[in-house]
Amino acid sequence: MTTETRTRKRGGGRAGAAARRGDAVIEQMPWSVPRNIDRPIEPLGPEGVAAIHDGAMRILEEIGIVFLNDEALEIFKEAGCKVVGDRVHLDREFVMEMVAKAPSEFTITPRNPDRTLPVGGDHILFGNVSSPPNYWDMSLNAKVAGTREQCQNLLKLTQYFNCIHFAGGYPVEPVDIHASVRHLDVLYDKLTLTDKAMHAYSLGKERVEDVMEMVRIAGGLTHEEFEARPHMYTNINSTSPLKHDQPMIDGCLRLARRGQAIVVTPFTLAGAMAPVTMSGAVAQSIAESLSAIALFQYVRPGTPCVIGTFTSNVDMKSGAPAFGTPEYMRSTQMTGQMARYYGLPMRSSGVCAANVPDGQAMWETSNSLWAAVQSGTNMVYHAAGWLEGGLIASPEKFIMDCEILQQIQRYMQPEVIGTGPEDIALEAIREVGNDGHFFGIQHTQDRYSTAFYQPYLSDWRNYEAWEAAGAVWTPERAHNMFKEIIARFEAPPLDVVRHEELADFVARRKSEGGAPTDF
Repeated sequence: MTTETRTRKRGGGRAGAAARRGDAVIEQMPWSVPRNIDRPIEPLGPEGVAAIHDGAMRILEEIGIVFLNDEALEIFKEAGCKVVGDRVHLDREFVMEMVAKAPSEFTITPRNPDRTLPVGGDHILFGNVSSPPNYWDMSLNAKVAGTREQCQNLLKLTQYFNCIHFAGGYPVEPVDIHASVRHLDVLYDKLTLTDKAMHAYSLGKERVEDVMEMVRIAGGLTHEEFEARPHMYTNINSTSPLKHDQPMIDGCLRLARRGQAIVVTPFTLAGAMAPVTMSGAVAQSIAESLSAIALFQYVRPGTPCVIGTFTSNVDMKSGAPAFGTPEYMRSTQMTGQMARYYGLPMRSSGVCAANVPDGQAMWETSNSLWAAVQSGTNMVYHAAGWLEGGLIASPEKFIMDCEILQQIQRYMQPEVIGTGPEDIALEAIREVGNDGHFFGIQHTQDRYSTAFYQPYLSDWRNYEAWEAAGAVWTPERAHNMFKEIIARFEAPPLDVVRHEELADFVARRKSEGGAPTDF
């Protein structure tokens, strides 16, 4: 793929951004794994943390969690937990003993080891939009069911943008592929169009086992090498309130036994699937997460697990989910405190309820992304491309969101807040004195090209210049970039033998019928 990072030359005034692009579609920041250098915002005092922890433990002990998975119920019985029908009651001592076995940090190594991801600590990773059934772009100007071509194009954006670190679920659900073989085609596309860490849906034995085998093949790994460390991950959602379903737990147990990573993310909407109070919703979310994580740690101690949050609120007038709200931000920060209390990495999301990539979309997404930063989140799902509460994926929104992600990455670079002698710049101030300016002095000339963040999408021209250039609004600029990126996309290299083995596996599994469905 074309390298985006190149030496910048001085451009002319506000129009300099276009001149600095050279032959690349955009000049983006290089691939890096950002470190969150800020102290997290902690709205809870010690007594608040203790209250939410006690609330979560009492939910597990007194109310219990339903597991609609017979194997899980037998494992809990073996562990000495109280099981009544399909309801499991977990003592806090057992839960805390099991959770303590989970690593606070781990890595995920995809087929390109240069894209290895450290999960936990102060690292913050961004992923693409995942799982919308619908698609929207400006050329259509309509909401349509997702297709394989649209899914492929969003995967190309996932690979292209250096600020996207992992490939989550299907960036749009390609409903033109039958569900029995959809996972085979999409994972083939993922593994050939991207070389970043990727995800398996825990939706039945065949899908999970197929994806693990495809990731192993693409990585050129033996079975022993695959199981020695995480090379992929899954994300599951509890069926709130207080329930885990059959296929998601089944998939996680399969992945855990082979050493792969698991993210557990309850989908708790305050006022609908959880209490209307945010602390109550967070306590319920914690209980649902820890019950599953305790199960996986009992089965294979040390299984890499991430505690996720998707706690937001509903619009009490309509019942519709709301995202990027003040309550969403606070619940994310609160969950971050609890994740650190349990010593677990954390996942949150970049989300909005807007239907098109407009102002609402960007302020709600920006709120949710900065809440991720403030909370100490390690994995940010849906960081680029999400609309309509997760029902629509949009390439324009994807590109607009990546501008925010790059700004967050720049914000976190230590040199921005450097305080060495050259940063304080007393000699430069002395040289300019009381009457000059800083444009032409050597201190500025040595630093002008890297001193400040340079956007690829924002237009900093004044109104008259912007109008003379066609008065192009931001979504349209993003749409034009999308078309150019797709037209010039080059897939990352994949060994020919691995590629052929991958294609043969897909063909064989398709001939066998793929995964069973009831239609």
